[in-house]
Formats: sequence, C-alpha cells, structure tokens
Amino acid sequence: MTNMLYFGDNLDWLPRFEADSVDLIYLDPPFNSKASYNLLYKSPEGGPAEAQSQAFEDSWTWGPAANLCYHRVLNSGSPAAELLAALRNFMRESDMMAYLTMMTARLIEMHRVLKPTGSLYLHCDSTACHYLKIILDRIFGPRAFRNEIVWKRSHAHNDGKQGARHFGRVTDSNPVLCEVAALYLEPALPALRPALC
Repeated sequence: MTNMLYFGDNLDWLPRFEADSVDLIYLDPPFNSKASYNLLYKSPEGGPAEAQSQAFEDSWTWGPAANLCYHRVLNSGSPAAELLAALRNFMRESDMMAYLTMMTARLIEMHRVLKPTGSLYLHCDSTACHYLKIILDRIFGPRAFRNEIVWKRSHAHNDGKQGARHFGRVTDSNPVLCEVAALYLEPALPALRPALC
C-alpha cells in the first residue's frame, strides 16, 4: 500500500491494512466545531463559482452510529474500552461523548496498524485535547507520549473579542506519540529529531 491515497472514512479502510505496517500517521480530525465544510469551486476565469459540495459536517451527536462505535470499542479488547465506558458514565450520551467514541474507535485501529517504530501526530484543539490525551494513554501506553507541538496563531482565528467569556483561543495542539521502541524519527528529518522524539 505504498504511496496510495484512500478516499472515505478511515474506519472503513484501516481494517484492510496489515498490523504493524504504517510508519507515520498524521491525524487532523474534525474538531467538533458544529460547522459544515464545503468544497469550493472556481469559475474558469479563476473567480469564485456558485457551485459547492459539502465535504463533511463537523457536528457530532449521539445516535445509532455513535452507539455502534461505542460497542465496537467495548468489544475490541482494547484497554481504552474501560476508560470510554467511564467517560460515558460521566458524560452520558452527549455530543462530546459521540466525538470521543468516534475518535477512540479509529485510534484503536491506528494503534494496530502503526509499526513498533512508527509515530502518530494528532492535531486537536482545546475543546477535546485533554480527553484525547487520556484515551491515547490507554491505547498506546503513557510511555509512548513523546512531546506536544503547540503553535500559536499570530492573528487569524483569535476569538477573544470584546465581551467574550474566555481568553482568545490562539493555539492548536499536536500530541506526538511514538511507539515505545521509537526513540527518533527517520534520518530523512534530522533537524526535527531532538525536538520530537
């Protein structure tokens, strides 16, 4: 499966991959922003066109799909099953619980396909990062966590406007996990080796 791009839900594709077959996973999942994202097309002249197609809806609610994912995790044998059950007891069948259930099912499959020397980068925001970190600890083990990349946006997306009840959200987070055996990145990225793994 070298140099291939797969279209669709990764939960449909990951079971087709052999165990321990992937070197690197960069995961930039939807953030549960409650928004719909469209593919925008340009006119032949290069300007905006009226045609759009919905790429995905970034809104999670508890329903049959979340319930199916939840039972998939419970029957997976993963140590994350017990944690997810505890989270559901606390969070009930909330939108955030639906999101975490969706993520947990996929992270379990990613752990299965990731090589012992592989690395996983998860891009997430502040609304779910703390939950995702404990889920990652249960799936990959706490020793697999190597670092966190936090970047500050210089001006865009700062939502700390007049009257806001929070400080401006100007950062995103990327927890970096490497399997326990992975102590460094491949030599192709020598400048990043000391900072990441």
